[in-house]
Amino acid sequence: MSIILALLAALFASFQAILAKLGIEEVDSNLATAVRTIVVLIMAFLMVVITGQTSEIFQIELYPLLFLILSGITTGLSWLCFFKAIQIGDVSKVVPIDKSSVVLTILLSFVILQEPATPLVVAGGILISIGTFVLIGKIKKTKNKEIKNNYLLLAVLSAVFASITNILAKIGINEVDSNVATFIRTVIIIIFAWGIVYFQKTYSQLRNISKRSYIFLILSGAATGFSWLCYFGALAIGKVSVVTPIDKFSVVITMVLSVIILKEKPTLSTVVGGVIITIGTALLII
Repeated sequence: MSIILALLAALFASFQAILAKLGIEEVDSNLATAVRTIVVLIMAFLMVVITGQTSEIFQIELYPLLFLILSGITTGLSWLCFFKAIQIGDVSKVVPIDKSSVVLTILLSFVILQEPATPLVVAGGILISIGTFVLIGKIKKTKNKEIKNNYLLLAVLSAVFASITNILAKIGINEVDSNVATFIRTVIIIIFAWGIVYFQKTYSQLRNISKRSYIFLILSGAATGFSWLCYFGALAIGKVSVVTPIDKFSVVITMVLSVIILKEKPTLSTVVGGVIITIGTALLII
């Protein structure tokens, strides 16, 4: 069941990146993140209500609560870096770099969580890592080197924060319902995101966001909500070293969608990298 949920999380995550790209073309990335998070919070709370876990929100012990809060903060940092990166750079380059967090996540799961390093897990993780970097390929030359360096650095920071998030969330979610954990993390993220918007004073731009952008941001938030609910459900019953790499299969789906929807041109490295990642994911499923 954890594998199915991880695959569904990957599917929804791929739509998240594409829809977000369409929605933030003329919107401040931090403001767009804050708007999207409102949708995620609503979805997370509805799931808590539907599953009848509302009372558990106030019964969580301090230890898991602390790790859920920390994972929410690192998720917020990862988001801010990621959505700024895809705003100024190509989705087909940013997403693979961001998803390279799988390497660090697998290593941390072995060291911190003491998960067994089975041959298939190691082989699958290595193939996904290799495929990710092959898929990144040669970064296109841009007239503005500063912009290129900025979006690459932001993508790397997004990956680092994402890997830390996975470990913190796994520790915090052990004794907590996954839907409740998702809701708590989202509360932290929305406070974090709107705090950034407040200090930057970009909230005044809300009235200038077009209906088209709002639609795509709402859809992106919905895709994120579904992805999170599936991912943390998988994380609660599965191993980080297996669930996270499978979730990163969204890289391949995103690459396909970026070609079809965003008209980004595929390269040889895109195709080869996608095939390698697919094989690595298959090993983990096996």
